[in-house]
Amino acid sequence: MTIKPPAAWLNALATAVPGHDIHQSFIDWAAPRIADERMRAIFARMAARSGIEHRWSVLPPAPGGGSLIAPGGFYGDPDLPPTSARMAAYAEEAPNLVMAAIAALGDAFDPARITHIVVASCTGFVAPGIDQIVAKRLGLSPTVERVLIGFMGCYAGVTALRTARHIVRSEPGAVVLVVSVELSTLHLAHADEAEPLLMMLQFSDGAAAAIVSADAQGFALGVGASLALEDSADLIRWDIGDSGFAMQLSGEVPGRLREALSLPAVREQLFGAGDPPPLLAVHAGGRSVLDAVEHALELPPHALADSRAVLARFGNMSSATILFVLADMMARGAAGDGVAIAFGPGLAAEAIRFTAPQAT
Repeated sequence: MTIKPPAAWLNALATAVPGHDIHQSFIDWAAPRIADERMRAIFARMAARSGIEHRWSVLPPAPGGGSLIAPGGFYGDPDLPPTSARMAAYAEEAPNLVMAAIAALGDAFDPARITHIVVASCTGFVAPGIDQIVAKRLGLSPTVERVLIGFMGCYAGVTALRTARHIVRSEPGAVVLVVSVELSTLHLAHADEAEPLLMMLQFSDGAAAAIVSADAQGFALGVGASLALEDSADLIRWDIGDSGFAMQLSGEVPGRLREALSLPAVREQLFGAGDPPPLLAVHAGGRSVLDAVEHALELPPHALADSRAVLARFGNMSSATILFVLADMMARGAAGDGVAIAFGPGLAAEAIRFTAPQAT
């Protein structure tokens, strides 16, 4: 007799961001660094069209309320902080932001019920890890099983959900706390050209916390899918340097995504047979990424409204971003079949299907 594994459900999802909005101060700092007047005008135009209105940082303003780059700010000295100082800030601030997201779960979080914790974080390293630090602060049982998903990039949030689903399907009594925390603003780099400055313009800090179990409430989590594009290893990459993590983000990414998603075999791998489902939670990696997905899939207007709203309010928070999009969907009572999909280093895509039941 074949025993069918239990369904796994995303029961609750909450988010948190720091209180320091850095978006405009970054633009004010970046624009004068571009010596060429024409390129400076292009930067200003692209910044205005980025679809981003706010980005948040755990780093405090400089004395007197100045930006991070002002004298006395974290990046105020001509010599940028070394990676060691950035990781010290990560070790201090990442657990605090995670705790804020977990607190936002309210009554959905019961520490006595948690059997597993899955943490996704790609913008810092500390040992003991965020998983142990958070488990101790929460007073979780020392027998709680822990998984740490690191340095996968923007699609790690999907991987965390898939991992939680596998745990619940193999252990029906499991209650999994899923956490994603990213402090992207710890990795500012000096640049005086429009392209790298526009890349840094997108990134922000944020955390999300979720409960996944066999309790039939929330979003039912379905099968996952993975796809790595050939000859794309250098399109998105992170390199650990002496002054933070240096991200390489090629301008070819939107075009390659649009090209790949136009192929029937790729679409079937990520979305299943037939047209894409009505609910699409797409990683808000930038306006051009969302435009590429929309055009490739021939989506109707506002199909990616949740993703665009997250991009506007928070920017790109790496692996936490896709969880912010799902949180918006849950909050508005979305119903129907869906797919959450994120893109990251590789260039690769990670996806997970879900179903949001109709309200009764």
